[in-house]
Amino acid sequence: MTDERPIATLLLDNGAVFHGRAYGAVGETAGEVCFNTGMTGYQEILTDPSYAGQLVTMTYPHIGNTGLNPEDVESERVQVAGFIVRDGVSSPSNWRMTQPLEDYLVEQGTVGIQGIDTRMLVRMIREEGAMNGIISSETDDESTLKARLAEVPSMTGLDLAARVTCREPYPWGSGKGRFKVAAYDFGIKWNILRILEDHGCAVTVLPASTPARDVLAMQPDGVFLSNGPGDPEPVTYAIEAVRELLGQVPLFGICLGHQIMALALGFATYKLKYGHRGINHPVKNLETGQVEVTSQNHGFAVDGESVDEQVARVTHINLNDDTVEGLRCVQLPAYSVQYHPEASPGPHDARYLFEEFIGLMGE
Repeated sequence: MTDERPIATLLLDNGAVFHGRAYGAVGETAGEVCFNTGMTGYQEILTDPSYAGQLVTMTYPHIGNTGLNPEDVESERVQVAGFIVRDGVSSPSNWRMTQPLEDYLVEQGTVGIQGIDTRMLVRMIREEGAMNGIISSETDDESTLKARLAEVPSMTGLDLAARVTCREPYPWGSGKGRFKVAAYDFGIKWNILRILEDHGCAVTVLPASTPARDVLAMQPDGVFLSNGPGDPEPVTYAIEAVRELLGQVPLFGICLGHQIMALALGFATYKLKYGHRGINHPVKNLETGQVEVTSQNHGFAVDGESVDEQVARVTHINLNDDTVEGLRCVQLPAYSVQYHPEASPGPHDARYLFEEFIGLMGE
C-alpha cells in the first residue's frame, strides 16, 4: 500500500468504521459486504456476475500477486460493487500477466479500499451476519456516508438477475455441437459455457426473462439454468418458466439456477447468515458417499425442510453447516447443485455433473 493513494473509508450498517487507502478507482460505492476465503481466484471473483451488488472482502491478506490476464475472466467486465483487501500487491509477477490488478480496477472504474483489518471485518460479519456497507475515497464524513448508506436496498427481495442478464439471445463460441442447449443467463460465467461447448453442446444463451414457450420453440436437447446474484424469490418470471419446462426437456441448474428450480418445484429458500464464498467448501455426495472440494458463491439456500421427497431428493449437503447443496427430481430429468462444478478447486471433483447432463440429453 502506498501513502500517495487517497484516504478511503468503509462504513457498515452497524456503525463500524474502517479507514484505509483507496484501492482501484477513486470514488464511492455501496452494497452488501461479504467475504471470500479463497487464496487465489480474485480475477474470477471480480468478474463473476453472481457478485453483483456486493462489496467483496478477500480474507487472504495479499491480493494481486499474479496480476491480471484476459484468459481467466468470467464475464466482459468487473461485476462486484466494490473490493476490500488487506494489502494490494504493487509488484505482481506471473508469466501470464498482462497488467497489475489495481490498474485493471482503475480501468474498470471499480472502487475499493485497502489497508484495513480484514480479519476484524470478517469476524464482525460472521458474528452479526451480512450487512450493507459503503466505501468512499471522496469523503470521510460519517453523517454523510450514513445518509447515503440508508438508501441502499437490502439484498433480500432484490432481483439482480435482471440487471446482469444478456439483453438478446446469442450463440456461444462456434455454435456447433451434437446437443442443442438453451442456457438461461441469470449471470452466467464464461467457464460454464466453455465446458458445455467442450462436451459437445451447441449453446444459445438466453435472457433471464425468456418464456418457456420460446425455449421449447427452439427444440433444445436440454436447458441449463445458470448461476446469478441476488434473492431467487423475486425472479418470478424464471420460476414460472422453469415450472413449465420441467418434464418437457432435461434441466441442469447451478447456484441461482438450483434455487430457481427448487422454487419451481414448490420448495422454499432463505437467506444465509453470511453466505458461502470460497474455493474450499466440503460437500458430500449422498448418492456416492464421496466428498468434493467445491467452489461456492451464494447468500441464499434451499430450505431442506421444505423438500418433498416424493418430488425430489437431496443429493448433496454442505459438511460445514448441513445446508442443501444438490437436488434430483424423482420422476423428471432434472437436477441441480448449489456449488460451482465449472470451477477447479478439487481440481475437477464435480465435472461429472456436466457429463450427467450430456447423458440425460443422450437418452
